[in-house]
Amino acid sequence: MEKELTGTERRKILLSRMQQSQTPVSGSALGKETGVSRQVIVQDMALLRTQGHPIMSTTKGYYLERTDQNQSVRTLKVCHTDDQMEDELNAIVDLGGTVQNVMVNHRTYGKMTAALNIRNRRDVRVFVDNIRSGRSSPLLNVTSGYHFHTVSADCEAVLDEIEEMLLQKGYLAEWLPYEQEL
Repeated sequence: MEKELTGTERRKILLSRMQQSQTPVSGSALGKETGVSRQVIVQDMALLRTQGHPIMSTTKGYYLERTDQNQSVRTLKVCHTDDQMEDELNAIVDLGGTVQNVMVNHRTYGKMTAALNIRNRRDVRVFVDNIRSGRSSPLLNVTSGYHFHTVSADCEAVLDEIEEMLLQKGYLAEWLPYEQEL
């Protein structure tokens, strides 16, 4: 009789499988490989995302978002209102940054992350239009405007410029001691 995998072991296998695949892997296929239902895979993917893994889902399955290895990446803590969201995102992309995601650290719900992949003003406009025309509100609203962005750019100097611009605009927020491990 085969030993049943623990959740941690299963999630390591899921990550490994996605890293090895050049195409999305279906939840059903991952479930068969690990001996669990597709619904358990959905839950595992949610847990892996909360741990910071850049997992994307499509109609064809799951994959790990790959960033250019030559890119510099930085997590920035910011705070602003809904009305300032477009200005903040445009400031980042205008200087050459890509807003990979948004993350909030809620005291009750914990860490929640959503992939954005905003690379240019068109992406900003589409994102802002979707927020304004939908029934949802930005994640920043559950934490009084405070949130984090993972931003990538061609080099550290560009990230320094982005950080300085966000500071000048009053959007950059100070990290709290417990947030250093986010």
